[in-house]
Amino acid sequence: MAYMYHKEEYPADYLAAILKEVKTIAMIGASPDPTKFSYGVLRVLHEQGYNMKPVNPKEGVDEIRGIKVYKTMADIDEPIDMVQVFRAAPALLGIAQEAIDVNAKVLWGQIGVVNDDAARLAEDAGLKVVMDRCPKIELFRPFWKPKLNQAI
Repeated sequence: MAYMYHKEEYPADYLAAILKEVKTIAMIGASPDPTKFSYGVLRVLHEQGYNMKPVNPKEGVDEIRGIKVYKTMADIDEPIDMVQVFRAAPALLGIAQEAIDVNAKVLWGQIGVVNDDAARLAEDAGLKVVMDRCPKIELFRPFWKPKLNQAI
């Protein structure tokens, strides 16, 4: 099996295909705190039309931005296309197994979330894997990337 090399830039078409194909995203580590990065990413992805399923096991966290929060991925009652992870890198291995167990198609580790064992486990199960990237940034990359190459 060919594995993706996650320490280099991902092919633009690989990321674009994922963002185009996925509809339902389980966000692990979603926070109800508007100052947290996960909150802003949840907001933007939801506004872009993704079916967001925040996952946060903390007591009293029942909804974020009016969206129902689930305690675990297994509690989500519809197919999950992508599992997006806002957790420490060591947690990614267990989350990768959970993503496999719920038949997700993509495991996406947020910026700073890199775990090679998790990537190998997920890829062996047929999932696409992205690590150390933000889908919110990647979603808008086609619009701003050309501007970065202009001379100042």
